[in-house]
Amino acid sequence: MKIVFATNNAHKLQEVRQILGERFEVVGLADIGCTEDIPETAETLEGNALQKARYVKEHYGLDCFADDTGLEVAALGGAPGVHTARYAELFDNGITHDSDANMNLLLQKLEKKADRSARFRTVISLIYKGEEHLFEGICEGTILSERHGTEGFGYDPVFQPKGYDRCFAQMKAEEKNAISHRGRATQKLVEWLRKREE
Repeated sequence: MKIVFATNNAHKLQEVRQILGERFEVVGLADIGCTEDIPETAETLEGNALQKARYVKEHYGLDCFADDTGLEVAALGGAPGVHTARYAELFDNGITHDSDANMNLLLQKLEKKADRSARFRTVISLIYKGEEHLFEGICEGTILSERHGTEGFGYDPVFQPKGYDRCFAQMKAEEKNAISHRGRATQKLVEWLRKREE
């Protein structure tokens, strides 16, 4: 089964392909010739995911799914949340999609905070045969005081999932995918698609 994942993020595309397995051929935006920057102007993860999926359906006529992920830190009132990928940009217009700057800002804001609990939340929006569906995955954890590991991307070097003594960046892809927010949301997507394809 061929389906479009509305992303230009090579890390996310690889991660989702690993989770979905060989039963699904997942293609990214570049594979369908979509080079435009799809707007993400909603105030919620759900809204952004729907916005991206609808854009692909309207402009390319293809069934697709899109995701939006937020890191929600308790001591920061749920921030960076919907601004997770562009967190540092909120404070410096000269920065664009810079993971290091995002982590630096997060660690700086948590320096004097006792509560370092956080969660990653992924929402996947699927448009399939004219219907829209949402799937959510949550991974609870803690923000470490310094970076560890070399795997993964984004905030992985500072996010330690609950019940583990290592952060995401210290885990192999298979281990992370089994417990991550995106992994959990994608598993729900897979189960739903498999039922429809039986």
